[in-house]
Amino acid sequence: MSAALGRAVFIGKLPLSGESLHKIEPVILSQTRTSFSLLVLLPILVGRRGWQRIKLPTPDLIQCLILGMLGVAASNYFYYVAIQKTSVAIAIILQYTAPVWVLLYVVARRQQKLSLQKVAAVAVAIAGIALTIGIVGGRSSSPLHFDRWGLIAAMLASFSFAFYNVGGHGILARHDRWRVLVWTLASAAAFWLIVNPPWKVVAGHYTAAQWGFLFVFSMISVLGSFSLYFQGLQYLEPTRAIIASCLEPVFSILLAATLLGEGLRAIQTLGIVLVLSAIVIVQLPGRGAVERQAVVVEPME
Repeated sequence: MSAALGRAVFIGKLPLSGESLHKIEPVILSQTRTSFSLLVLLPILVGRRGWQRIKLPTPDLIQCLILGMLGVAASNYFYYVAIQKTSVAIAIILQYTAPVWVLLYVVARRQQKLSLQKVAAVAVAIAGIALTIGIVGGRSSSPLHFDRWGLIAAMLASFSFAFYNVGGHGILARHDRWRVLVWTLASAAAFWLIVNPPWKVVAGHYTAAQWGFLFVFSMISVLGSFSLYFQGLQYLEPTRAIIASCLEPVFSILLAATLLGEGLRAIQTLGIVLVLSAIVIVQLPGRGAVERQAVVVEPME
């Protein structure tokens, strides 16, 4: 939904009234999404049972702060920089190589066994995404734009994505997901306050319509998606959760086709089928004992 909403604004199908001296850049988009979400979530959690509702032991709190900066803030920012410098297709396909890094990590740590089923699921998912977003079989009239910094940013987003998928599973197994979310958001928001202080934000002279868009965008893309994803993460292992999240580009294209009139070609349909197949493959029980891994954290894009 947030992808379709953002696309509608960028192409003028959801115009924002008034004019501003500054456009919405990756920094302000990343900063306001975490800050607005924190400002809404924190009073709700603290208001019910006080600060005990979000209290964490010091080691876990430090871990959440690291996840907030190197996971949420970094992945968010680099993802939007990649979109700005290259294209949505390049940015998202490179970021969604994260399942490969997660799989290699859990295998290296001997948390999972390297099975043909898991390797096939990751390969099919990535191939499906490549077809769905137009990396393969794209129109010649819409060439992909390669930018060195954009490609680097997309890969950094991928590593950040994989980092907090792996790094967050243990803490989510020990604590309520809302405690983890509020502290990761707090860490990301504090980081952005240092990088982009309030007086710089005010100097941007953003219009009321732009602020309204940023607020709605943060509610849909952060609190709404995270509350649902965290619920599912309590029952999924890292590799399965991260491959399930590969449905995001599939739904983005379907919503864009339905709401914005963007065409859905046959090769994109094939990509959707491949991604759905990967979801089925990775959910099938493997041979031997059933593996049970702790939960993970989902990217905020």
